[in-house]
Amino acid sequence: MALLMLMATAAQAEDGYELWLRYRAAADLESYRKVLGPVVVEASARGAGVGSQTLSIAAAELNRGLAGLLAGAPSPEAPAVRLRTDPGLPVAPEGYVIRSASVGGRPSTLVVGRTPQGVLYGVFHLLRLVQTGRPVTGLDITASPKVGLRVLNHWDNLDRTVERGYAGPSIFDWHKLPGYVDPRLVDYARANASIGINGAVLNNVNAKADSLTAPYIAKASAVADVLRPYGIRVYLSARFSAPMEIGGLKTADPLDPAVRAFWQAKADEIYRSIPDFGGFLVKANSEGQPGPQDYGRSHADGANMLAQALAPHGGVVMWRAFVYAAERPEDRVKQAFSEFTPLDGRFAPNVIVQVKNGPLDFQPREPFHPLFGAMPKTPLMLEVQLTKEYLGFATHLAYLGPMWEETLQGDTWRRGRGSTVARVVYGSLHGHALTGIAGVANIGADRNSTGSHFDQANWYAFGRLAWDPESSSSEIARQWAAMTFSRDPRFLGPTVDLMMGSRQAVVDYMTPLGLTHLMATGHHYGPGPWVDDLERADWTPFYYHRADPSAVGFDRTGRGSDAVSQYAPQAARRLLADEDHLLWFRRLPWDAPTRSGRTVWAELVARYDRGVAQVVEMRRTWASLAPYVDAERHAQVSAFLEIQQAEAQWWRDACLAYFQSRSGRPLPAGHAPPQQGLDHYRALSFPYAPGHH
Repeated sequence: MALLMLMATAAQAEDGYELWLRYRAAADLESYRKVLGPVVVEASARGAGVGSQTLSIAAAELNRGLAGLLAGAPSPEAPAVRLRTDPGLPVAPEGYVIRSASVGGRPSTLVVGRTPQGVLYGVFHLLRLVQTGRPVTGLDITASPKVGLRVLNHWDNLDRTVERGYAGPSIFDWHKLPGYVDPRLVDYARANASIGINGAVLNNVNAKADSLTAPYIAKASAVADVLRPYGIRVYLSARFSAPMEIGGLKTADPLDPAVRAFWQAKADEIYRSIPDFGGFLVKANSEGQPGPQDYGRSHADGANMLAQALAPHGGVVMWRAFVYAAERPEDRVKQAFSEFTPLDGRFAPNVIVQVKNGPLDFQPREPFHPLFGAMPKTPLMLEVQLTKEYLGFATHLAYLGPMWEETLQGDTWRRGRGSTVARVVYGSLHGHALTGIAGVANIGADRNSTGSHFDQANWYAFGRLAWDPESSSSEIARQWAAMTFSRDPRFLGPTVDLMMGSRQAVVDYMTPLGLTHLMATGHHYGPGPWVDDLERADWTPFYYHRADPSAVGFDRTGRGSDAVSQYAPQAARRLLADEDHLLWFRRLPWDAPTRSGRTVWAELVARYDRGVAQVVEMRRTWASLAPYVDAERHAQVSAFLEIQQAEAQWWRDACLAYFQSRSGRPLPAGHAPPQQGLDHYRALSFPYAPGHH
């Protein structure tokens, strides 16, 4: 016990509420105390209005952070930390400079922003340096976000349920607003500002028109008042049929003058209440949602109608490209490309098309979406999912930074080598000024905000990658782990390794070798590869694997659906050569060889077993890290890893039982049979699984 106490300072019980903003005393207190002194807001930075509020918040956050990190108030004898705005600073409007300098003959640390928002971001950067044990002398840092719109999409309903939410009720208590504003929203704003998020869509993309009525605009305005000083604009999901549902019209045709007048009046009404309203997010003609195609119009017609209403106020339309037709298409993953590429160049300047990371639906692994790079005249906004709808909900540890990095580093080859998705997203590939990244939030009213402690890492990673899409997910994981748990290198090394391997583990025990969408239907909890009898074929897992006694996989080569031709030829060749996407693009005999020398069937079995083994190892690693983590948080993570191991085994056994029944092959030597028969797994039912609203 004495040895364990020496290994790491015992931490007080924590519940995760503070996220990565814990501000516990730095390891090298004296070195930081010598160089970080009183906080000074220079006179040139002071002003009135929101900017003044933001600077006050920045100063308060810096004082709060330093008091914790220095184990007391900064010494008045130490060099001051001076906050300053400079409208002429050669950075983006939200950019900043952190510099060690001499002011009046005395050493100081300058945090200078082009705007007050830049100062706030700079303050969080300076605190992050101390939180992660980095030096704060000789500083010369210049930083600007590469992406303009860095937005959380909350799939929150007006009754506080959250579609695909696994962290408790919505943090937006619409019933009590605007009379009562939960103080927790301030901490939500702080957390977002600390990682550079500057926008939030408050309501579900499967929107209710009520969100656009006067009472709910007033409620949204109360939320906007809290978020505004932190540099966060609010957006609303707009239901396309609102002119009929709340406007008394008989149509929502985007070319109808009365419909256009409705939206113009509605935009004017919103901006009177929320002067910095960001704009609308729209899901149209997808999964039963109304849209312009109901009237024979195009996505561009619908988006441009809303854009015209918002343009006088500086608002934008984020128009989702997640679409598939009411009729059964040849290959669902082709449809967004087929519908949107003919519209390239036809969208208004304040429209950005929001495209999921892959062409299907937030699966554990997909190739990058072929729309990236294929619409050079249209700004495209990457959409990723923080909430783990298809990766085990809140109880499976899956750090998603590597997934998003994999997408962002994907080379589209649309303008030769190096035409990465990241360059499409931040605008450099095609010269777009309107840029954005959206993340479907994993945030709820649970005490730790995300349902599990490690899911906080996905919120953090989203913000950091939205700020700079070329960041390293490994370095982001290291920052988060140091700030959230411990700076001790004996903790950080194993924890970062655990995080970086966790998503691949989920891929292996759920959807290995390019298989996809094997989840049970509706709630997406647990395996359901056998489901083949739903209203639409492309809602069923069987549609995506098509396993029979002779072969498995979906042929998307030129001999099949030819979905691979939607990529540039060089990108297509690389994707076809990537065995991680093998059965996504190819239908192969069970006995076809793979690179390992094993058959497809044997490789599938090996990967399922590898995934389970990885979770077993994750449990061992986490158990060994108990001396470095407070007991409360360590216990919850341990309990969730136990659940994950049991459910990984369930996934492995159920899928292998099913695929063995289709292939007729025996299990390779050395691989254990499923614990139950296939009928057992098929009979399992979970009508109350969370997140399905």
